Amino acid sequence: MSHTTEWKTRTYLFEEDGTTKVRVELDTGANRLTGHGTARCNPADKDVPEIGDELAAARALEDLAAQLKQTAHRDMAAVGAGPGPASLKPYGVWMDGADVG
Repeated sequence: MSHTTEWKTRTYLFEEDGTTKVRVELDTGANRLTGHGTARCNPADKDVPEIGDELAAARALEDLAAQLKQTAHRDMAAVGAGPGPASLKPYGVWMDGADVG
């Protein structure tokens, strides 16, 4: 079975007074999730806005990834694909990147 879809993301960066905030919005067609991240420049460090952008964006994407994983786990449980009693992984029937070989 072949499946192709497009998910749309938007990334918004805001910088003010040494603080960068990022909002990443994901629209899957079925769900809309928003990740948030913040980075602050240490007053003793040189202010390089690109570094703040990178750190805040990475944190927003990590937040979004955690939300997406929670959504997948809820959806898996809803269709009975939850972990068995002997499973060491949260959802042993689905492979994560380390299992692909």
